Amino acid sequence: MKYAFGALAQGLFGKPENLKLLANNGEALGFDIMWVNDHIIMPSDIKPNYPYTKTGEFNEFGDQGDYLEQLTVLSFLAGITKKVGLLTSVMVVPYREPIVTAKAIASIDVLSNGRVILGCGAGWMKEEFEALNRPPFNERGSITEEYIKIFKNLWIDSSPSFEGKYASYNDIVFAPKPKQQPHPPIWMGGESKPALRRAARLADVWFPIIDNPRNPLDTPQRFADGINQMKEIAELEGRNSDEIGVSFAINLYDDTKEHQTADDKRRVFTGSPEQIASDISEYKALGAECLMIGFVVDPNSTDATIEQMHRFADEIRPMVGD
Repeated sequence: MKYAFGALAQGLFGKPENLKLLANNGEALGFDIMWVNDHIIMPSDIKPNYPYTKTGEFNEFGDQGDYLEQLTVLSFLAGITKKVGLLTSVMVVPYREPIVTAKAIASIDVLSNGRVILGCGAGWMKEEFEALNRPPFNERGSITEEYIKIFKNLWIDSSPSFEGKYASYNDIVFAPKPKQQPHPPIWMGGESKPALRRAARLADVWFPIIDNPRNPLDTPQRFADGINQMKEIAELEGRNSDEIGVSFAINLYDDTKEHQTADDKRRVFTGSPEQIASDISEYKALGAECLMIGFVVDPNSTDATIEQMHRFADEIRPMVGD
């Protein structure tokens, strides 16, 4: 099992000294991957449509809506770390023009000596799509799929050309190619049926958040059912399902106390170190290869975040083993 750490690139961790502190500590503690989230501009009025809360409310950005741009942060992290993987978690693929995006990702992969992992999603915030003047929100699934095909075409083909609904090009040279060949790993987020189909068609790794109230994977059995569903769809799409890895993220991690589910059971990845280690072992046994955690105990304290990362590395990870 691999482990990913990170933080929202805003507020406390929107400051370079704190991002550096987080990155350097995570790398020293032996974490495998560092993730960076993605928002570009915050509309002042957002309809309650966020998929990862029961109410649909999104209050992640606080009062100011300050977010550093994801790929810029990834480039910064590439320069201050040496070996940790650099994960976009997730990149909202339709937010950016595809050729420039492919170039930026390839450049970061070269500059980081092959450490980029492209976590992808289709997005959920219609207002942000509109503020960015992007193609229609209702077409975000097909936009995402076309853009990923463009990325692969540019990264792999020696004489790339493409004719699509949202972008077309020919007679171009795209160099340098990414350091990783044939391309940086593509992780596809999402828990819905359309997201599963995108993962089955295009991804190297399926990357859900397990505590989506609309499509929960928050028990080992639900997680196993989700993996089986993804594999069945992959086979129908003509993929060898064994070639698609599985990683996952959690919205709530707490090693100090138990949190309860709606049916009054312990939420996975909350409770004692022993309970959390047992949860990790169960998900690992089902085929999970990487766990992504947000270590944010107090949004105003870097010390609390670093201390929680230390507890995980020193107490929980050894109980799980390799």
